[in-house]
Amino acid sequence: MKKQKNNLTSFSDHLDSQYGKRGSTEREKYEQEFEAFKLGVMLQELRKEKGMTQEELAAKCGTTKTYISRIENNASDIRLSTLMRIIHEGLGGHLKLSVDL
Repeated sequence: MKKQKNNLTSFSDHLDSQYGKRGSTEREKYEQEFEAFKLGVMLQELRKEKGMTQEELAAKCGTTKTYISRIENNASDIRLSTLMRIIHEGLGGHLKLSVDL
């Protein structure tokens, strides 16, 4: 692990030491879980920006408050079709995806 000035470790080096190099099974699992966490936080922030409760969002997009809560708390996988419905019907937005290779 490379040390920088003041004995600081870069975040990338920290991840390498904790979860292995990119491409390793443990690191890929971490990366996937982190993306799911970010999605939950993003949905929660968007919902709050709209001044909506979980129950109101669920009603607008045809799901349950419990399901919205599970997504926001990273306790549930989400189907793409459901994510699109939450973004479009529930929040009035448009989902854009990108792929990094």
